[in-house]
Amino acid sequence: MAAPNESRSSELKLDPDKLYVEEIFTDRRIGTLRRLTPVTKEGKPDAARATVYIGETQVLTPAGTLPIAFEIGAGSLEEAAEKFGSLAKEAIDRTVRELQELRRQASSSIVVPQGPISGGGGGKIQLP
Repeated sequence: MAAPNESRSSELKLDPDKLYVEEIFTDRRIGTLRRLTPVTKEGKPDAARATVYIGETQVLTPAGTLPIAFEIGAGSLEEAAEKFGSLAKEAIDRTVRELQELRRQASSSIVVPQGPISGGGGGKIQLP
């Protein structure tokens, strides 16, 4: 991710020192695993940086599907696949809690007028 000051820039630029090759693995049922392998500017493997595994799944909500992504600390594809289920559940639980908190904040920000609404339309007809 870009630093806060970098994201405000009108110029979008990839950092050539932080490039990865991306591979996607799926069981076509529960979700996907993305393996991000670090590479140099020339596209050769960069052994100085660690491979990153990202898990992705989605949950069905009344508003539609909600994508859930989470990093998996793993040293191999097999280990990432083994950890997928428990980490997906944690990510889903965390997302549900965040959504509930947002809903709570939204409901508490509703302003309810106090007393009768005053003022008139400014017309010439007046009721007794």
